[in-house]
Amino acid sequence: RDRKVKVAGEEGRSGDALKFCTSCRFSYLFPRMGDPVAEYTARLQQQEREIKSLSAEIERLKNPQNLDFSSTGLDELREENARLKYRLNILKKSLQEERSYSSKSMTNINQRLQEIFGDAITVSYPDLENPPLAVTPNQQAKFGDYQCNSAMAMAQMMKAKGLKVNPREIAEKIVQNIPDNELIERTEIAGPGFINVHLKKTFVSKLLTNLLVNGVQPPPLDRKKKVIVDFSAPNIAKEMHVGHLRSTIIGDSVCRLFEFIGHEVLRLNHVGDWGTQFGMLIAHLQDKFPNYLSVSPPIGDLQAFYKESKKRFDDDEEFKKRAYRCVVRLQSKDPDFIKAWNLICDVSRNEFQKVYDCLGIHIIERGESYYKDMMTDVVKEFEEKGLVELDEGRKIVFAPGQSIPLTVVKSDGGFTYDTSDLAALRQRLFDEKGDILIYVTDSGQAGHFQLVFGAGQMIGWYDPKVTRVEHAGFGVVLGEDKKKFRTRSGETVRLMDLLEEGLKRSMDKLIEKGRDKVLTPEELTRAQRAVAFGCIKYADLSHNRINDYIFSFDKMLDDRGNTAAYLLYAFTRIRSIARLANIEEAALRKAAETCEILLEHEKEWKLGKCILRFPEILQKIVDDLLLHTLCDYLYELATTFTEFYDSCYCVEKDRQTGEVVKVNMWRMLLCEATAVIMAKGFDLLGLNPVQRM
Repeated sequence: RDRKVKVAGEEGRSGDALKFCTSCRFSYLFPRMGDPVAEYTARLQQQEREIKSLSAEIERLKNPQNLDFSSTGLDELREENARLKYRLNILKKSLQEERSYSSKSMTNINQRLQEIFGDAITVSYPDLENPPLAVTPNQQAKFGDYQCNSAMAMAQMMKAKGLKVNPREIAEKIVQNIPDNELIERTEIAGPGFINVHLKKTFVSKLLTNLLVNGVQPPPLDRKKKVIVDFSAPNIAKEMHVGHLRSTIIGDSVCRLFEFIGHEVLRLNHVGDWGTQFGMLIAHLQDKFPNYLSVSPPIGDLQAFYKESKKRFDDDEEFKKRAYRCVVRLQSKDPDFIKAWNLICDVSRNEFQKVYDCLGIHIIERGESYYKDMMTDVVKEFEEKGLVELDEGRKIVFAPGQSIPLTVVKSDGGFTYDTSDLAALRQRLFDEKGDILIYVTDSGQAGHFQLVFGAGQMIGWYDPKVTRVEHAGFGVVLGEDKKKFRTRSGETVRLMDLLEEGLKRSMDKLIEKGRDKVLTPEELTRAQRAVAFGCIKYADLSHNRINDYIFSFDKMLDDRGNTAAYLLYAFTRIRSIARLANIEEAALRKAAETCEILLEHEKEWKLGKCILRFPEILQKIVDDLLLHTLCDYLYELATTFTEFYDSCYCVEKDRQTGEVVKVNMWRMLLCEATAVIMAKGFDLLGLNPVQRM
């Protein structure tokens, strides 16, 4: 009403700011703007500024005995404090509603509940430092949708301080102080102090509509970060083997996740393209293809070429000496030797690219050679800070709390993998300005990276509280005999052979199911590739990466259980429902904007909640980099959909004619919401679904 009244901190302290009617609150605080996106942004920013201002004012007023005023002044301040708290609650609630309904982003329900219960706990027990906050989805529907389990842990904390409080009493107090919010229908206290939460159906329905209208959008980012993922990393002149498969698949999926979240991602392939082995390879190249400088050598099998040179290096002392001389010439950048080195690298790159093309991998090669000129400066920096020790001619560095050192210079003056990895770490932190660095290699290298990261912290390159530097290790691939996965002759399995075998078995399975009779040749090939490569990827990602896993084509191509074959088929089936009911995409889009999604049937409610857990799943993986959580979720979503579809008619047909009699459009929208979440989940895992299978 009163345009002269300003927000808290100025004339608003008179209390007049609370006199305008609720319906006018937003139009008063925020004049109408032309651009709705700008309007929402301005609203949120203004509200957040005001909340900070009000919160600071309330904190200042909490301790009146430190202030100099009369008893009359104290009463006035108490009244003012009450008004400010009321105003703060109004603004918090409106901010929550704005975030939930005006944003295109998906809402992380678990995170919102944590905010609500966090506020309630702070109000209930303001003196308790860092109280535990535990909110999880309820496993049994009869106990509600989510559960807050903080009361029991809080009782333990208080007991340690000499305060004996019944956890149920704590739970009751928390419930009494739950602020007004847009998502909780009701709460119940169960057992020793579990707080069961029932969500509002209207809230869930609106979020599903938002998903269908705006698509699968990531939750809003506080700040866009630079994420650097080091993965795949095969060695030049050696075949990619099954160990590289895990690093490549896991690393690609981690990149896809951070890209979807909205971060800038740099995908790096730290190939082994530098070192003493190139001396023997170049010496062998000179002998086998003496005219290599003018005619490109036809090296067909680089693995065999490597083995030949290695045998000569081990058996022939003269060849070994020449190989060492070749290394020196290469490191001094002799043009002829650089050309020989490039020729060998190019043969390997072509072989690697065949694998990357099959798996749909995009990656930038930045091998060890990229850092070769930075290593001298890295060693110098450690020396200047007095962190280098001499040990029998070697220069070594001990990271804090570690008994094993890093060797930064060998006794012959050469650098090592340790030096190379330190140089790479420094370059990624300072030149690339990485906020998050993730190294995806086998768990056997965990100790090495612990030393490298420890040394980086010790020298002051980064603070782990500010910059996240992490090794995402993984177990080995085992054969069905539970031994390391090898060929019958004991050789390491070539990755290309494995992928080609996958294609063959995939086609055999499709023909066995009679798919060749109903699909066009193009559709059959697409289905073959989707199943073959999808199954290989999913078999890896669906296992906890920390554990070893057994590679079995029979299991991964099984269309029952938690496999890519089952999920790809389930997705195709869901997509076919609208097609068979003759519902065009345009009609579904229009229905999403106009039709309310009813959630009256228990299976509709269960499916709706499951769909909306997607942002929670992604947040968990961002935190722990364990991608099997997404696989488990997609399998749960597919089975929950099956329960819904078996219990709830989406399309009703005439039993005699088979003609569509009735379409329950809100259920068709639930089918569509399931499909778009599954499609995004597949995309994050690097799977390519097909419309017909």
